[in-house]
Amino acid sequence: MHHRNRGRLASALLLVSTLTAGAVSIAAAQDYPSRPVTLIIPFPPGGGVDTVGRLIAAKLTAALGQQVVVENRPGAGSVIGIRAAAKAAPDGYTLLMSTTGASLPANPGYDISKDFAPIGLIASIPITVQANPDMAVESLTDIVALSKKARGKLTIGSPPPPTLNYFGAELFKSLTGADITIVTYKGTGPLTNDLVGGHIKLAFNTVPPAIGNIQAGKIKAIAVCAPSRLVALPNVPTAAESGVPGLDAVLYYGLAAPAGTPRPIIERLNKELRAIVSADDVKKRLISDGGGPMASTPEEYAANIAREEGKWSALVKKLGLKIEQ
Repeated sequence: MHHRNRGRLASALLLVSTLTAGAVSIAAAQDYPSRPVTLIIPFPPGGGVDTVGRLIAAKLTAALGQQVVVENRPGAGSVIGIRAAAKAAPDGYTLLMSTTGASLPANPGYDISKDFAPIGLIASIPITVQANPDMAVESLTDIVALSKKARGKLTIGSPPPPTLNYFGAELFKSLTGADITIVTYKGTGPLTNDLVGGHIKLAFNTVPPAIGNIQAGKIKAIAVCAPSRLVALPNVPTAAESGVPGLDAVLYYGLAAPAGTPRPIIERLNKELRAIVSADDVKKRLISDGGGPMASTPEEYAANIAREEGKWSALVKKLGLKIEQ
């Protein structure tokens, strides 16, 4: 009898504890946010992730009624910033601007699938192959031919691993046999500046930091590493059209929070994010910057992360790349 009573008491206490935790979680979501929110962008200012992240931060500030403060935490190809976000309190006051490739380094100090709660997708941003206008290349096959003439002296710029730019460049070398040395930059902002200045002649770059210079003729866009052309650059061929079928490297930008963030807060942020990404002015801005708006549920973003990280992890393993940080 005593054992039965103790069991009932334990069950009752567990129920009370569960209900209390639920009530606290709901209360936290109802009061959220009651102070400024930090959005960690794990890349330097001026790059593609930073450009989109600052747009989302400004819109979230208006939607939430609290300042969303951008904090650039670059280093080790995004690992420094992601690691900081993973260790933050799971209370909704630290968010991460997340991109494809975060799980690819060896021993990064976090597990992207376990240490983060996906909030939602923002956009897809294909990698593009870009050149300084002085380069006498008009297609990817031209670059391959030039690399073989240069005998290992041709270089191409990219942010460091684990960025998709870098893996796109490795995939290009694998598919074509091009003899090219990849030179890494801290981010797409510095890379774009050096491409305009002629300090690097070729780059695997994103469109947002380069779109103005492409339109002004200061950068030549050679190919889009995606199945279809971009609305913003309708005259730039796909990689397949430019001579290298299979060269698909599309970045996905999204918002995530540390694992354990209360579900009501995740749902609130997802609701606001979906409304922002679906708004006409934001869609227009993302498209004009070379992206494709992608509103989603947290579950859809989680599936995207699993699919894309699996795809690129397989490439890293196949090519025997050692991504140390």
